[in-house]
Amino acid sequence: MRIGGILRGFFVCACVAVISGCASMDSLKVQNERQQKRIASLESELQVNKLKIDQANRQLESSGSRSGIELDALKQKTLALEEDLAKRKNLISQMQQQLMYGGATLPVELTVMLEDFAKAKPDMVEYDSSRGVLKFKSDLVFASGSDKVEPAAEAAIKLLCDILNSEQGKGFDVIIAGHTDDVKISKPATRERHPTNWHLSSDRAIAVLEEMTKNNIAPERMSVRGFGEFRPIEANKPNKKGNPANRRVEIYVVAKGV
Repeated sequence: MRIGGILRGFFVCACVAVISGCASMDSLKVQNERQQKRIASLESELQVNKLKIDQANRQLESSGSRSGIELDALKQKTLALEEDLAKRKNLISQMQQQLMYGGATLPVELTVMLEDFAKAKPDMVEYDSSRGVLKFKSDLVFASGSDKVEPAAEAAIKLLCDILNSEQGKGFDVIIAGHTDDVKISKPATRERHPTNWHLSSDRAIAVLEEMTKNNIAPERMSVRGFGEFRPIEANKPNKKGNPANRRVEIYVVAKGV
C-alpha cells in the first residue's frame, strides 16, 4: 500500500508537470495569436495614417489662398500624423521582434538575475528586460576580425550559463545572434577564415554557443543566427567607417522550443 501510494503520488506530480508545460505552451500560443492580431490592426492603422499624410501634403501644396493661421494648423496636423506614424512603425517593429524571438515575458526572478548580471559587467553587457535580450559588445568579447572569445568574456559567459542552468532559468532556451558594423573585412588572412561580415557574425555566434556548451548549456537549448552588417542599431559613419554599437552578439532568452 505504501509503495502504491508513492507511485500514485509520483504519477500525480508527473501529470501536473505535463499539464503545466502544456498550459505554458497554450498560453504562449494564445499570446502570439493576440500579438499577430494587434500587429495586423496597427498595420491597417498605419495605412490609414499614410493616406491622411498624403492628403495633408496635397492640401499644403495647393494652399495658395489659405491664411497663415490655416497653413500653420495644417502643418501642425501633418507633423502630428508623421509623429504618430513613426511611433506605430516602432511599435510594430518591437512586436514583430517579440514574435520572432518567442514573445514570452520572463519570470521576475530570472529578470532580476539577468539585470544583476548585466550591472556587474556594465562595460561588456547590456540587458533589455522588455525583450529578454542580453547584448555583448563584440569589441570586448573578440579581438578585431577574430571569432576567438576573449578570457574576460569567457568568465562572463560562464556566469550567464550558471543563471541559465539555475532553477529559474533552466526552462528557457537561447538564440544567439551575431552582428557587425559595415566595415568590410580587408586583411587577406581574416578574409580566408571569414570571407564576409555575414560569415564573421555567424562564426562569432557559433563561438559563443561553443563557449556556452562548455558551461553545460544543453545543445538542444541553443540556436545561432548571423546578420552581418544588415541590422544596425545605430547609424554607421559615412563611407563604410562603421560604429562600435553595431558590433555585438545578442543572446535572446526565449520560451522552450521556440
